Amino acid sequence: MCCEAVEVLENLAFLANASNLVTYLTEFMHFSLSRAASEVSAFMGTAFLLALLGGFFSDAFFSTFIVFIISAFIQFLGLILLTIQARRPSLMPPPCKTSPTSPCEAVHGSKAALLFVGLYLAALGIGGIKGSLPSHGAEQFDESDPKGRKQRSTFFNYFVFCLSCGALVAVTFVVWLEDNVGWEWGFGVATISIFLAILVFLTGSRFYKNRIPRGSPLTTILKVLVAAFVMGCSSKSSSNAVENFSMTPSNNLVGEDQSEGAKRGSQSLTNSLRCLNRAVEGKMVHRLLECTVQQVEDVKIVLKMLPIFGCTIMLNCCLAQLSTFSVRQAASMNRKIGNLVVPAASLPVFPVVFMLILAPVYDHLIIPFARRVTKSEMGISHLQRIGVGLVLSILAMAVAALVELKRKRVSSEAGLLDSKQALPISFLWIALQYLFLGSADLFTLAGLLEFFFTEAPSSMKSLATSLSWASLAMGFYLNSAMVVIVNWMTESGGRTPWLGEKVGINRYRLDLFYWLLCILSVVNFLHYLFWAMRYKYISTSGRN
Repeated sequence: MCCEAVEVLENLAFLANASNLVTYLTEFMHFSLSRAASEVSAFMGTAFLLALLGGFFSDAFFSTFIVFIISAFIQFLGLILLTIQARRPSLMPPPCKTSPTSPCEAVHGSKAALLFVGLYLAALGIGGIKGSLPSHGAEQFDESDPKGRKQRSTFFNYFVFCLSCGALVAVTFVVWLEDNVGWEWGFGVATISIFLAILVFLTGSRFYKNRIPRGSPLTTILKVLVAAFVMGCSSKSSSNAVENFSMTPSNNLVGEDQSEGAKRGSQSLTNSLRCLNRAVEGKMVHRLLECTVQQVEDVKIVLKMLPIFGCTIMLNCCLAQLSTFSVRQAASMNRKIGNLVVPAASLPVFPVVFMLILAPVYDHLIIPFARRVTKSEMGISHLQRIGVGLVLSILAMAVAALVELKRKRVSSEAGLLDSKQALPISFLWIALQYLFLGSADLFTLAGLLEFFFTEAPSSMKSLATSLSWASLAMGFYLNSAMVVIVNWMTESGGRTPWLGEKVGINRYRLDLFYWLLCILSVVNFLHYLFWAMRYKYISTSGRN
């Protein structure tokens, strides 16, 4: 329960500012819209990529407990700097002059340095937390006990649920504070939230199980790859070297504890990725390159998981639409519900609410039903769950394209193609694509976190789990790259680019862009099926 409560507070602190950061950078730091969007993408992408660093340190040098405490403190410091800057006008750029000939002066010099130091201290802390907290929570359950494995699966479901709870508060209450009271209050709430997260996390410290770090997993991976390459270039050993080596019990469990050894049994070299078997064939040229059978097989496991990781990047590219074009679509539509005008920055509340509803339904209704039907421990396997998320992302892009066609038809019929006036169509139409994308996010993120944690070798669990967040970062980067490529290809020959900045959104060919994402998602799903159908589970829960 402590880890889940901490995730509510941690994600509140993260999204309290990230969801509305473009507004802060344009209106208060006087960045152009394009630069502000670029800076926000870089900030979020960096934060998620740094989860790999958090996972690496958790596996190599410190426990997940220590990494979380250090990371949360770093994020706390970054938020304090941002709060102080937002509070003191002397640390902000000068106000814009009313004269049209005097453009706003963007933040620069020491003031810009303070802004970016605060932002990227926060990003470093966020990455460390994302890389350590899911693994820390999952470590508390007994892998050898069926009840423990079911509880761990429930933990990952409710981890995503709690992530959504924090997001709900962030995109509603905190965004309202920032827009109506002041940004120092928004940063202040985030600062208090991460401070409370540290206190809550520490309250359970005497009950936690902490996995002992076993050295750098990257060193092991690099050593096996280099050793296999070196031995492949040298003279080949006798044909029975593999057989003799694989039957040496002392080699199988070097660097593994008793529980891990019991789980995997007497390890022998497998026929998959046979080129890596060279790392333990014959006599190595240098003792630093000497590998055990266990290390070779662990590296094989990691390499087999990488295609699954790669197939989720396209889905996260689709999810990036939630905070980019989907928001701009809704901003051009009628956003009134009665007398209430919904802020554009609060639109991500739709997928968040869908995830909050779906998570308990999935855990308490869908999974028990699937267990009864399939007679298996998990009911729905990790890879099946990820596959469902990929299918939902395809449907989301198809729905998004159809909704955009309707929105453009309304703008054309109303004669508002070149107007910034709100279109006579409710923004609730956008909720349809949010429904599918929010559901896809729940299925895929929870499935990825559990898949990487359960399948990864014990010495690499945190690093492998962090790949879930790295996939999200690469999805953001891929989305940015695709916009640039699509504009470059469609503006050739003097034509108007699909997503050009010089035309209004009503002139965009956003429907075609969504259809392109839909087609690419279909191809990506077929690619995923190729790898998923060939993957052999290592963990007990996966096999069941």
